[in-house]
Amino acid sequence: MGSTNGYDALLVVSFGGPEKPEDVMPFLENVVRGRGVPRERLLEVEAHYQGFGGVSPINQQCRDLIAALDVDLPVYWGNRNWHPFLEDTVRRMKEDGVRKAAAFVTAAYSSYSSCRQYLDDIDRARAAVPGAPEIVKLRHYYDHPGFIAAMADHTRQALDRLPADAREQARLVFTAHSIPVSMARTAGPSGGAYEAQLRRAAELVTAQVGRERQGEERSWDLVWQSRSGPPQVPWLEPDVCDHLEALHAEGVRSAVLVPIGFVSDHMEVVYDLDVEAAATAEKLGMALTRASTAGTHPRFVSMVSELLAEPEPAPCAATCCPAPVRPAARPGR
Repeated sequence: MGSTNGYDALLVVSFGGPEKPEDVMPFLENVVRGRGVPRERLLEVEAHYQGFGGVSPINQQCRDLIAALDVDLPVYWGNRNWHPFLEDTVRRMKEDGVRKAAAFVTAAYSSYSSCRQYLDDIDRARAAVPGAPEIVKLRHYYDHPGFIAAMADHTRQALDRLPADAREQARLVFTAHSIPVSMARTAGPSGGAYEAQLRRAAELVTAQVGRERQGEERSWDLVWQSRSGPPQVPWLEPDVCDHLEALHAEGVRSAVLVPIGFVSDHMEVVYDLDVEAAATAEKLGMALTRASTAGTHPRFVSMVSELLAEPEPAPCAATCCPAPVRPAARPGR
């Protein structure tokens, strides 16, 4: 690995998730604290987790990523909503003598919930630990060649899993977590960055898949999943299941779901896509496969080392991706 810009540790920062049935409700209560989410909604989401044994895949996938990293630094891991909590990890870093750490966040895009909220998490954790190390969040990596290569490879593999007669005309349907329209409008320094970055990533993946498949051109769409919140509050649309129905009405008979908005197969991927969207496709008689997320693809793993060697990113302006008046998030990761 090359230069590490004076960092003496790498901190992986993630969302966190339950790892046994009795963890699920306390975890969900952490996620929605202060947001006024009805108890019935928590019970509904709890049932999703319990259907998978009360375990979210996200924590193990963080462990797998950390094990795969090839960096000349000690690696720490802290979560927003479940063990290991970020504050506890920052305290351990301080006790270990860490002075300056790079933070790799398992979210690639600009928005309040995928960037600014993590910066706030880091600030709160440091404020709670006297003498805490300096922590520099690495840049957004939605367009990094390592992320694009990993997603293109997984998309090609998903296409190859379709029956031969369905493969040629299959639509690529890129999915990302829906957010309130008001949050999307203020994402990034001048607004609109969340959608713009997702569209750019989808374009790059589609182009690379085309190059790898003898220059074919393929249609693609960007749609949304996992919305929540009061129905009167507008969120980004269309929903992935609604979009599959619309494609079917247009005569599209096969599709590949590409969860471009996620870097690991956590609960919102395995439930909203592998259960709900898959059931919709089965009802429609549509051939459907789902690409894996970047996970521990070798190019994604090597990307982390490449980010560490880049010049230290400029800090985000305080006005970038402002917090919504009442943050709304579905507790489904």
